[in-house]
Amino acid sequence: MLRRASTAALLGLASLAAGAGVPARYSPTEIQPSGTPQRYEFDLTAALERAKRENKRLYLYLGANDCAFCRKYEAFLEKNAAELAPHFAKDWIVYEMRSSLSVQADRLWFRVGNKSLPYADFMRSLGDERARQLVYPSVWLFDGQGKTLMQMPAGTGTFETVPEQLEILRLEQ
Repeated sequence: MLRRASTAALLGLASLAAGAGVPARYSPTEIQPSGTPQRYEFDLTAALERAKRENKRLYLYLGANDCAFCRKYEAFLEKNAAELAPHFAKDWIVYEMRSSLSVQADRLWFRVGNKSLPYADFMRSLGDERARQLVYPSVWLFDGQGKTLMQMPAGTGTFETVPEQLEILRLEQ
């Protein structure tokens, strides 16, 4: 009996882990980090090149595998996919980066071409001088040239309604 319960619990955890992330209806492309576990470096080069080539905007999502707020946002996307996914597909290419809550700003790096920046410098390079802590989930919006389209909120309470998410996709402040 205990063995069956343990097996069921493990299967439940596996299905949760398998379902983690941006739902498939948004056609996300995952960017795998290099340099792990000491450093999580995400190379944005191919994503930006694709956005430029396809003349679309880039919706870049950073989530953590063990982040409850990330699961909440991802569940929101899944629940509202029928209404939201067509708006994403029209103008946006979705890229997803996965990390864990143990990966803090000092271990998180972003690369574009031959330039690699730690999180704080990356944020400053985007014109974000808020010097905020790394918060999961985080979203960045870029055009095909790598220009930031909007400074985004992050963390809990982010995009909790369909109208809020649509405002962001329309780049309404």
